[in-house]
Parts: sequence; C-alpha cells; structure tokens
Amino acid sequence: MDMMEKLTILADAAKYDVACTSSGSNRRAKKGMVGNTVACGICHSFTADGRCISLLKILLTNHCIYDCQYCENRRSKDVPRAVFTPDEVAELTMRFYQRNYIEGLFLSSAVFKNPDYTMELLIQSLRIIREKYRFNGYIHVKAIPGADNALIKQAGMLADRISTNIELPSRESLVRLAPEKTKQDILAPMKTVKHGIIQSKNELTLYRHAPTFAPAGQSTQMIIGASPESDSKIITLAEGLYNKFNLKRVFYSAYIPVGTNPLLPVAGPPLRREHRLYQADFLLRLYGFTAGELFNSTDENLSLEMDPKCHWAIQNLDKFPMEVNTADYTMLLRVPGIGQRSAQKIVAARRVGKLDFTDLKKMRVVLKRAKYFITCNGKAYERIVLIPDVLKLKLRENSAGSDYTQLNLLDNEPARIASSW
Repeated sequence: MDMMEKLTILADAAKYDVACTSSGSNRRAKKGMVGNTVACGICHSFTADGRCISLLKILLTNHCIYDCQYCENRRSKDVPRAVFTPDEVAELTMRFYQRNYIEGLFLSSAVFKNPDYTMELLIQSLRIIREKYRFNGYIHVKAIPGADNALIKQAGMLADRISTNIELPSRESLVRLAPEKTKQDILAPMKTVKHGIIQSKNELTLYRHAPTFAPAGQSTQMIIGASPESDSKIITLAEGLYNKFNLKRVFYSAYIPVGTNPLLPVAGPPLRREHRLYQADFLLRLYGFTAGELFNSTDENLSLEMDPKCHWAIQNLDKFPMEVNTADYTMLLRVPGIGQRSAQKIVAARRVGKLDFTDLKKMRVVLKRAKYFITCNGKAYERIVLIPDVLKLKLRENSAGSDYTQLNLLDNEPARIASSW
C-alpha cells in the first residue's frame, strides 16, 4: 500500500476524534529548528465536518484489538486497514508543513497489538519529528489507555498537548459497549499527565530552561448519544474532570451510527444537543457556573430551544432586572448577551461615569437578549415583563436563524490536500 492510500484511510479514520482548539502554548522559533508555536495560532480553518485543516490529523493505524461497539475502527468492523511507520508519520508532517498546508500535528491511534506497543510507536514518531527534523511546532498526541506511566511521561516531554478519551459518560455504559476497556485504565494517564504538568511548572520556577511537560495541558472527549446518560450526568462528569485533573477542555462528539448493534441507537442525537453541551461547558469554565445550577429536579437535559444561559436566567428571574452600573463582575457574566469582554469593559468604563444603553451597544453587548434582564440608571430598554413564557417567546424570536446548524459532510479534504504534493 503506498503512502497516498494509507493517508486516505487513516486521515478519514481520524475524523471521529474531536480536538480542534488553539494550541494553548507559546514557543518561539529557535536557531537550527523548524517552526514555532503560538498560543492562539493553530485552529482558524475548518472543513465542513468540523475538522481543522491547519493540523495534519491522522491515526498511526486503524488496526485495533478492541471491539468497542460505537467505534468505526473496532475489530469486528469490515473496513480497509492501514498502518504508518514512525518514519512515514514524520515525513508526512514535515512535507505538509514545508508546503504551508499545516501548522502542527494531531496524532492518534487505534490500539495495535497492545497499549504499550502502540504508545511506543507514537513516541518514536514524535521523537523523529522533534529530534531528526528539529520540528518546533505544535503537536497533539493521544495517550493510549492502559499504557505504562513511563511511556505517558515520555510522550508529555515531546508533545504540546496530550489527551485521553474517556469515551462514554459512565462506567455502566463502558461495560456494556466496550467491555475490554476499564475506567481505571482511562483515568490513569490523566492522573499521570496532571502530576507531570505540576512537576514541570515547579521545575520551571527554579530553572527557566527546564524542559516542559505538555505545556498546552490535557483534554478528553466524550461520545454523546451512544448511551442513555442525561445532559446533567455528562456536565457533572465534565465538572469533576476539570476539578480533579485540571483539564483544558472536554470535547463532546455526537454519536454517528456505525453499526446495527441492538445496544446502540438507530440514529445519532440532534447536533444541537452537542452544541448545547458545549455552551454549558463554556459556562462551567469561563462564567463561574456549576453543573447543579444548570439543571433542576424535573429536567435533567438542556433545553434545545434556547441556550443554557438564557434558560438559567428565566429560571432565576428573582435576580433580575440587574443594574449594570452597580452589579459586580460575576453577576454581569450571568446576564444573557453579556460575555467576558463585555463585562470587563462595563466594569472598567463605569469607573469614569454612568453607562447607558448606547454605551452598551458600543461595547458589543447583545442587547436583543440582554435588554430583558438589565437596567441602566434604573431605566429599562423597553417595558420588561418578567414572565417566563413571555420571555421564552421573545428570546426565541430574537435568536431565530442565529443558532447552530448542521453542515454537510466533506470527507475527502485530507486526500485532496495530499494529492497536491
């Protein structure tokens, strides 16, 4: 099998891994090395199915010893198989980079032979890229659950970011759909990476030229809709992962039907559910919300009709309307239509003088949502009717056409790019 055939198979197989974010780490260009890494300089171009084409996103192999029922690359699935050698991975990365197709590498793999053997191949690939080709750009590598901790540590010294897929939101679903995997094997690499990052930061405070361990942190991915867990269960798990393992991101991937197993749903969940989970995740990480605040005892799933922040506001109307000239920063963040930057601008500007709605427009506050929940100098933008059903109707009308919509799939993008060289 030639390189082009392998790339077509393994780039397509990698599309199920969701990990397109900014790099999260800074590394200047060095004499004798190729490339650099900018904290927000990786993901700025996406294919139609959500893949970021500024990263070469491939699997080392799709040969797998496991038979996870939700996975396209499972052992029992009749699909074309291929495997890259570490030298081929390194050569592809450098050729794509030199032609300005990519800024970095996302490297994952199915479990080939056993976890340790697969992890050793991944490390060998990274070592060739870093040491032989002197590549100084961004690399994201997947940790293989069940691999030895020493191998995870080696990978962390070579990669910018490491991620371990938690895959399913509960132990029960893992036993039912992926009985060959265990929760302990999945969480062990996360713990190793967390301690490695802490140790590296401590060493850097003593010696600024000390080698860094996974400077862009770690992340994980959950498959949504392959198992029956509620949104409340998923977001609570994500909150626990952020708190326990200091994750940078939890990614949510809507289940794509890949088989006819009766244990799996016939169709995947609506893509809007995935979108709502991402919105709730942002509220956890950036807006000071907790998982318990986003759900109530009667409904354990996020509303598909409106975003979680609007839904929370409607459920807590006793806190509104809020006076923007006196409300503290943490409360401003809870107003629909006011984001982090807008809240920071409001806090800074009101030290000089009182703000009105014209000032808020200049600060890019989304007044079509915020106007129902705020006052300026005691005055409302328009007559406010704090009745849940009325507010829901108005918010739906103002949000029409602006919500997330599903895009058509475009699976041949990596092959099209590869064919040009």
